[in-house]
Amino acid sequence: MDSHINNFIDLVRSIYKTDDFIPLHEPRFQGNEKMYVLDTIDSTFVSSVGEYVNRFEKDFAQYTGAKYAVATVNGTAALHIALKVAEVEEGTEVITQPLTFVATCNAISYCGASPVFVDVEEDTLGLSPDSLRKFLCENTIQEINKCINKVTGKIITACVPMHTFGHPARIDEIAEICNEYNIALIEDAAEALGSSYKNKHLGNWGKLSAFSFNGNKIITTGGGGMITTDDEELAQKCKHLTTTAKVPHKWEFYHDEIGYNYRMPNLNAALGCAQLEQLDQFLDNKRYLAEKYSKDLKGFIVEPENSKSNYWLNAVKLENKKAQTEFLEKTNEAGVMTRPIWRLMNQLPAFKASQKSELSISKKLSETVVNIPSSVTI
Repeated sequence: MDSHINNFIDLVRSIYKTDDFIPLHEPRFQGNEKMYVLDTIDSTFVSSVGEYVNRFEKDFAQYTGAKYAVATVNGTAALHIALKVAEVEEGTEVITQPLTFVATCNAISYCGASPVFVDVEEDTLGLSPDSLRKFLCENTIQEINKCINKVTGKIITACVPMHTFGHPARIDEIAEICNEYNIALIEDAAEALGSSYKNKHLGNWGKLSAFSFNGNKIITTGGGGMITTDDEELAQKCKHLTTTAKVPHKWEFYHDEIGYNYRMPNLNAALGCAQLEQLDQFLDNKRYLAEKYSKDLKGFIVEPENSKSNYWLNAVKLENKKAQTEFLEKTNEAGVMTRPIWRLMNQLPAFKASQKSELSISKKLSETVVNIPSSVTI
């Protein structure tokens, strides 16, 4: 095993051409970032009102093919509001996958709802439509166009598949099942900007979707997120709620419901505009990097069938938990950052009591998958 790990370390250092510490994924600022940010400072419009916020929303919608986009302070906020406007309410349930970042389940919890976990697929790493259908068939009934969980008696209001590391889930089949069972489909596309399934950009298969621009994402605004939808009424509702539910007026402060201070600041949006201009270049670079890895690394995870992945975070599947632990220890000791895939959500204290299906694939992946350096190369 040592020789394989040493070969991996040598490969990464040859790609990034450095003997220094190599991070997992760091941002690249090679375009108009400084100019746009300085422009916002000069304008004094640095908070949630400004031309760059409007421009970023417009440019993002155009890039992804969505009709509407609403910028938020982070991806978790985007998912929270997307769920809220999709009528995910206190005491309801949301089906999702246990193999995801904690933000997915946190956003569900912010609505007062509970997650229900179904298994993922080994090739996509995303929610399994077969596992979803099996769970719904065995555990639910339909009452007045509502999906009722026979075990808990609660309404299942939504399903949130997450496109893991930018690899598309079989989202067309998931959408079909959700429609059949009267469940709103909300895509967690936090990692999926630039990825498509059957030539359709991810985030366009459900009622709403949420993207993230955290510092480690394929483009970054420092912190930030985006809600996309093709429904004008839902888009307006998202913008209203993320702007503290303030009714527009020249001087009056009137808020017609409980809202959230979730709008993206103009400073961050300026950064996003500049980053979005370089996205195609980033995607080409990441595909080149993934091709280099796939030639030399056994177990490298490639894009699923009918998909075009952004290869946001590259990943390798190892033999077992022992191999995963040894790989993580030796690579990080050598200054090459690697990390395990997330701890399963149903193993965390907050979600241990959540209902779940059989999760054998999720468990296997959590014990064998590691992420490897994925920054855009220069």
